[in-house]
Amino acid sequence: MAEPYLADPKETLAIVRQYDFAFQKRFGQNFLIDPKVLKRILDAAEVTKDDFVLEIGPGIGTMTQFLAERAREVTAVEIDHNLIPILKETLKDWSNVEIIEGDILKTDLNRISQEKNGGRPIKVVANLPYYITTPIIMSLFEDHVPLESITLMVQKEVADRMQASPGGKDYGALSLSVQYYAKASIAALVPPNCFIPRPKVGSSVIHLEKYKEPPVDVRDEALFFKVIRASFNQRRKTLVNGLKNSGFFMLSRDELLEVMEACHLPENIRGEALSLPQFAELSNVLGEKISKR
Repeated sequence: MAEPYLADPKETLAIVRQYDFAFQKRFGQNFLIDPKVLKRILDAAEVTKDDFVLEIGPGIGTMTQFLAERAREVTAVEIDHNLIPILKETLKDWSNVEIIEGDILKTDLNRISQEKNGGRPIKVVANLPYYITTPIIMSLFEDHVPLESITLMVQKEVADRMQASPGGKDYGALSLSVQYYAKASIAALVPPNCFIPRPKVGSSVIHLEKYKEPPVDVRDEALFFKVIRASFNQRRKTLVNGLKNSGFFMLSRDELLEVMEACHLPENIRGEALSLPQFAELSNVLGEKISKR
């Protein structure tokens, strides 16, 4: 196998010019050009020769080359048709890489996991476009793709939200949703000058280690996530008003207050003050109340 070479900015620019590639704003394309950051991503993901890795959005194949050196096998899913011939060229010396052209949100990842890894948990690594970070992460979790971990380059603000604690401005529905499925930790902060073209904001590498079982007991996951959404749809509202205004639960204000009292929550509390275990208890008690109507 060849040595990874695309992390050199000159090589990246040469490829871009050779193929007359135009960066697509609609795909949020920013190519990583710092080998130190690339190694930090792979170290955070703990990629070894035993691993099958799914890469989302390989771009011109910069990180893919590094992954191919460390992993047993890599499948890279790329949505931009114009990058496919570039990837075929830049990855031609790595026999353990498969390129799939397609939208990751429409790709059957459970099938890929079964075919490539016998259905065992896989590792996902990606430099994600900022505009679609949350849908991709939640799709991986909610579709029950067998996951060991997800290691992502994302907008710093999004990474901060994923690992935020109750009470802060970054804490919200994304924090709770991610932390229900995985342990989140930031592995590196990445400035704009590590990319071509430079984004306007800083980025972070975040590692999400998937729990084998959720850390809280939730009897009805669909109801649990409805409660979370209702609690943050109107952040300035109290929790009881958020639940009442959502229209999800068909309970009177007095009935909702009874639920909150059973959970030892004060009437004027806001959703942003509740921890993951408190949301789990709230949804369980709420479910009991609804079932008795």
